[in-house]
Amino acid sequence: MLDDATTRSGGTATAPPRAAATELAVSVPLPAPMPAGFTTRCSRVLFSPWARLSLLVVLLAAAASSVLLFEPQKLLANGWPPHVEGGAAVVLFAVAYGLVTVAFVPRPLLNLAAGALFGSEWGIGAALAGTVLGAGLAFALGRLLGQDALRPLLRGRWLKAADGQFSRHGFRSMLAVRLFPGVPFWAANYAAAVSRMGYLPFLLATALGSIPNTAAYVVAGARASAPTSPAFLIALACIALPALAGVVVAWCKRHHLRGR
Repeated sequence: MLDDATTRSGGTATAPPRAAATELAVSVPLPAPMPAGFTTRCSRVLFSPWARLSLLVVLLAAAASSVLLFEPQKLLANGWPPHVEGGAAVVLFAVAYGLVTVAFVPRPLLNLAAGALFGSEWGIGAALAGTVLGAGLAFALGRLLGQDALRPLLRGRWLKAADGQFSRHGFRSMLAVRLFPGVPFWAANYAAAVSRMGYLPFLLATALGSIPNTAAYVVAGARASAPTSPAFLIALACIALPALAGVVVAWCKRHHLRGR
């Protein structure tokens, strides 16, 4: 009746506030909701084994490229930055050592540099700390980003044999690999990461097994200025003999591995 009266008097009818708000809400179109399965599918793709393996490859390629760009081998020729001295220099070298070994820089070169820069005692400590750090980083990256994608590919006889050794006898297998050089440092790290070897046995075996070879290279680097000294000659012998022993052991084990 109020509306009729207003119309008769020539006035304008005004809608109640609640009705106006309802009309406004209805008139604004809402965005279509995203399908519930889209986010799930994206998450599965991003965190899939092959996506993580691709990320690992990209990281390693970037690390190797940066090493080629900065050329850490210049440490042998130019020495350590002059403003870094004492224990800080040793710690910094150990951290740098660990990082560049993940990027495939040869450890013998770094061990020689450690001896030339810090002498035998401090050089051995820095090189061993860097060795364990680099091995631990590579193992963690390989285990987190590469194991799920690479384990299904272990189909060859040699690959299955190596995986079985690392998985069942992790500590002693890695200790043997570190004591008898022949397998590249980075290859042993990632092979162990793909296997079912535990993290702690891997680190302990790496620390213990790397002592003789690392010490020999460090001493050789520290005594490189006196190549006829007994210490330098003994260090060379300690480098050559384990390498020869590793070749002999590999030759003797070839029939055993083929039999598997």
